[in-house]
This record gives sequence, structure tokens and C-alpha cells, in this order.
Amino acid sequence: MQANPILLQRKYARIVKLFAEQTGQTYEQALDFFYNSQTFELISQGVADMHCFSDEYLVDELKLERNKQ
Repeated sequence: MQANPILLQRKYARIVKLFAEQTGQTYEQALDFFYNSQTFELISQGVADMHCFSDEYLVDELKLERNKQ
């Protein structure tokens, strides 16, 4: 299932903002990490309808991905 591109961009913005707040990064750092993450790839490709998951869940996924690096 493909999400509406405008709604998806708003979701990305919410995820990046929450990720930055929870990790103490700047918005620019959080944005860079997000757009280069596997989580972003899965969301943007519509895999498993990840865009339907809560922002908090997706931020947790980003934090797990960050800790593996």
C-alpha cells in the first residue's frame, strides 16, 4: 500500500523531530541519519505498511538501528 506523499512527508517530519529530541541530536543530524537509514527505506518502499506504525515505534526502530552502528 502506498501512502499519500504529502502525509508521508509530514510523518517523516514528526519522526525526525521526535528522534532528534530523544537522542539529543540537532534536527540536521537526525534528518541525515533518518534519510540514510534502513527504516526510511522500508517506509518509503511501503514494506509491511510501516508508514502505518506509530511515530514512537518508528523512532524506537531508528534508535535500535543507530545503536547497531
